[in-house]
Amino acid sequence: MSDERFGPGFGAGIALAIGLVLASVIGGWAFVKGKRGDQTITVTGSARKRIRSDLVIWKAGVSYQAPVLSDAYRSLSENVPRVKSYLIGKGIPENQITISSISSQTLHARNDQGEDTGQITGYSLRQELEVRSNDVDKIAKIAREATELINQGILLESMAPAYHYTKLGEEKITMLAEAAKDAKVRAEKVAESTGSSIGSVRTARMGVLQITPADSNEVSDSGMNDTSSLEKDITAVVNVGFEID
Repeated sequence: MSDERFGPGFGAGIALAIGLVLASVIGGWAFVKGKRGDQTITVTGSARKRIRSDLVIWKAGVSYQAPVLSDAYRSLSENVPRVKSYLIGKGIPENQITISSISSQTLHARNDQGEDTGQITGYSLRQELEVRSNDVDKIAKIAREATELINQGILLESMAPAYHYTKLGEEKITMLAEAAKDAKVRAEKVAESTGSSIGSVRTARMGVLQITPADSNEVSDSGMNDTSSLEKDITAVVNVGFEID
């Protein structure tokens, strides 16, 4: 499973927006009191939502090696365009396909101890094609089928697609607000069981967002952002401390 941390998209701007939403939600629960009590209760509220990825990034690598550099280059330059034509033939628009620069490696002979002898035995060249598309189902299918190019003599490595959700910023605000509401309900239940009621909010802290494969229970202290699954669960957590009346 791929696990990426949140990048600049979840920076200061989105944090400010989330803070304003939570302040609005939590502020609506508070009421004016002449004197605050000393007893408080802290509860954790959560909210979960199932989402479906709306962006896929898929990469496929083509590699060739030969004793002579020009031979490896010729094989690569002949077959990378064939892979591109195959993808276009499968319905992928050309502007969604990016071809990387060529990476090369010089191959050396090794002795019986596994040490590099310095003698050049050949060259290995590799080039990658990347597809970025919102048609996640079509690209997922092509990624599975592309290895059929091996039967045509093309040394292709099809990598696992990375699935993303582009509306995550909007969902994060909504989910944290729902988690805050859940915290209030939980606090009321606990207070009622002891014959008390909750008062104003004393503290509120946002937890990290967990984006996991559907039905997964995995969590991380710094948050998760799964890209291996087409369908995912977003889980938001908020810790809120209430005054007890």
